[in-house]
Amino acid sequence: MIRFCNLRLTRGARILIDEASLQIFPGWKVGLTGANGSGKSSLFALLRGQILPDRGDLVMPSAWVIAHVSQETPALPQAAIEYVLDGDAELRRIEAELERAEAAHDGVRIAGWHARMQEIGAYAARSRAAALLDGLGFAPGDAGRPVADFSGGWRMRLNLAQALMCRSDLLLLDEPTNHLDLDAVIWLEQWLRDYRGTLLMISHDREFLDASVARIAHIEQGRLALYSGGYSDFERQRGERLAQQQATFERQQREIAHMEDYIRRFRAKATKARQAQSRIKALERMERIAAAHVDTPFTFSFREAAPAPDPLLQIEDGAAGYGETLILENIRLTLRPGERVGLLGRNGAGKSTLVKLLAGRLALAAGRRREGKGLAVGYFAQHQLETLRPDESALQHMTRLDPAAREQDLRDYLGGFDFCGDGGDGRSTPATVPCGPFSGGEKSRLALALLIWQRPNLLLLDEPANHLDLEMRHALTLALQEYEGAMVLVSHDRALLRACCDRLLLVDDGRLQPFDGDVDDYRAWLVARRARRDRNDADAAGRASRRASRLQSEAERQAVLAARRPLAKEVEQIEKKLAVWTGEQKLLEARLADPTLYNAVDHGKRESLRNLLKRQTELAAWIEQAEMRWMELSARLEDLTPDRA
Repeated sequence: MIRFCNLRLTRGARILIDEASLQIFPGWKVGLTGANGSGKSSLFALLRGQILPDRGDLVMPSAWVIAHVSQETPALPQAAIEYVLDGDAELRRIEAELERAEAAHDGVRIAGWHARMQEIGAYAARSRAAALLDGLGFAPGDAGRPVADFSGGWRMRLNLAQALMCRSDLLLLDEPTNHLDLDAVIWLEQWLRDYRGTLLMISHDREFLDASVARIAHIEQGRLALYSGGYSDFERQRGERLAQQQATFERQQREIAHMEDYIRRFRAKATKARQAQSRIKALERMERIAAAHVDTPFTFSFREAAPAPDPLLQIEDGAAGYGETLILENIRLTLRPGERVGLLGRNGAGKSTLVKLLAGRLALAAGRRREGKGLAVGYFAQHQLETLRPDESALQHMTRLDPAAREQDLRDYLGGFDFCGDGGDGRSTPATVPCGPFSGGEKSRLALALLIWQRPNLLLLDEPANHLDLEMRHALTLALQEYEGAMVLVSHDRALLRACCDRLLLVDDGRLQPFDGDVDDYRAWLVARRARRDRNDADAAGRASRRASRLQSEAERQAVLAARRPLAKEVEQIEKKLAVWTGEQKLLEARLADPTLYNAVDHGKRESLRNLLKRQTELAAWIEQAEMRWMELSARLEDLTPDRA
């Protein structure tokens, strides 16, 4: 098990976690939550042995194999499936040892390593790696492609696959869904449910946590507390605890006020001095209860949207793609004011392509696009963070966007996104420092702030929740619910889709079509589609196997026929010879039956008799040899008949 004993972790002079004492038993699946900067990543570093506790102890089995997702993926020429297989370090070690044993022709070691490979399921390792790649959204042909061919997001998926490939005792996952689409998120949920080791996971996706873990370890105000249940259960329990704490705090405050009033009134009176002193000592000994603090630092809303035309945007018989490759065809879509549309579909199906098309960042390859007069588009792309100027602060970005705005108004607005002050208070992000060193979450908050300030009447959001923590996602959800304009949303955060979308569209197989159902129905649709695909794959494999079997049978039949042909030809020749020899033998026997042939007086007849008897002996020997050979060949032909081959 993992045991924390009075553990303290600090960052510089700041205490991240103090007096942490809890146990995590083998096989537990635990979600680690807390505000950004609360110490989650530091706790992971501690478990991996990268840092030591400042006080207290961490006790865990030294033999445990720990798997984690690497944040770096060099541009390797190695094939993707080989990179994933590297996650099983013991497999790679055994393969190297086996290669050395084979080079040394050491039969005993070779047998031993093969036995170990059998024990760890090494012969199915390549199949497991291929299944991981498939589940995480890679195409069948991607397994053999070099790692260097993949983009940054896909390389992070390779890193995740490599971590899952490891036969680990402890799996540490830090925001594993950030680079996944909804299809892969749902697949990963099932994989984690089936995982037999101990799981500790940082995630800001509440539904993913609910589906994947059975306990929550929450860091708050330097305290690490363990809760039973998923994230929804944790929120309820925490709310009850905070409510109880607040009620206890208020009751204590009333008691303190009453005691202080008594002391103030009677401290100077001789008859009450002893009671007053007793209350002073009681106050000094009293353990003060802190007020419950649940306020989020994020409080923002959309500015009133510009007047919207009706319809906002129409695409008729549209097609979109890149170069000569079409991604989507026959697009028919009308967006009206106030509509809230969620896009579903696997990664690579064309969701981002469609959003780019709606944003005007991608031209139609065919069809017509009609914009309403007064359309104001706000577009948040997956790579929106790359458009920020690293040498400029959040306030400078806002000033560049709206030079006429008062600085104090911009500062007040940025405060809702937790960009406060000039130097920061240790919790909020400074509004006046360059954004280059910002974390992904801080950059996402700034990009959203810039987008919302522009008062769009059509909002296009492509994975806006990436890098955002749970509090910011909650604030974004509330703001989107109050937003009065139209919206098209792509997100793998199902809570965000549920709360903000009124209808769903499915992008699949090059087409855009309505999806009749909700997010749960989409999950069921994915499961059914995967089952159909598996059946089709199995049927295709069966057909291929049967075809291969037929081809093999035909090849074997042809081989049998080829082997029979010279034998049959020799049999035919022997039968012809036997027919001639037996015919001649019958004639000889008829002549030898003539009594006159044995007249000893006639010298000529005696000579003829000797020749006939000699010929009879030769024929008998030839016939006997031919019959023996015929029987041998017939037996071999019988063994080589097609029905018996």
